[in-house]
Amino acid sequence: MKRVVVAVSGASGAPYARRLLDFCAGPGRGAVQPHLLFTRIGRMCWADEVGTDPAAYGFPVTSNQDLAAAFASGSARFDGMVIIPCSAGQLGRIAHGISADLVGRAADVMLKERRPLVLVLRESPYSLVHVRNMAAVIEAGATVLPASPSFYSRPADLDSLLDTVVSRVLDHLGVDNDLVERWTGRPGAVSPRGRAPTEPDPDGP
Repeated sequence: MKRVVVAVSGASGAPYARRLLDFCAGPGRGAVQPHLLFTRIGRMCWADEVGTDPAAYGFPVTSNQDLAAAFASGSARFDGMVIIPCSAGQLGRIAHGISADLVGRAADVMLKERRPLVLVLRESPYSLVHVRNMAAVIEAGATVLPASPSFYSRPADLDSLLDTVVSRVLDHLGVDNDLVERWTGRPGAVSPRGRAPTEPDPDGP
């Protein structure tokens, strides 16, 4: 079982966190043990966008001010962390090593211990400041995984659409899942003339 810190920061996108916890409580039960962490605004966003009590999942919930928590130390050997969603402000604080609360400290621990840190960034559009902060955390070893759902699996409902992001989060945490149909290539991708459809047509467009 992987022990993973699941942090929810102050950006719209709490339903992504909900779907991750749904997986951990359902198909992923026994594969991953989430330890929940909310910033103050993250908890407000959860209340507005999800509306349930996250403690109802039965997973440990730690105060963001508890800098004595287990995963505030690398010796606790947690297997990874995801901030889902991750606000641009939280990204900036991580990029500059500001660990004034437990979210920041836990992220700092993951970077220094070379363990997976996945930031599900929820911001649009990006400023140059955001891009430079993304570059800084990527260079430090984090994965920036924007909350950008995909459509090739033809998601039938909102949860299926959320799963296209959550599945990739789990992939980068090293957790097996089958939340979405994997891309295996498009059948019949060779044209009748024997050229791949991406090759230019000598007869014109």
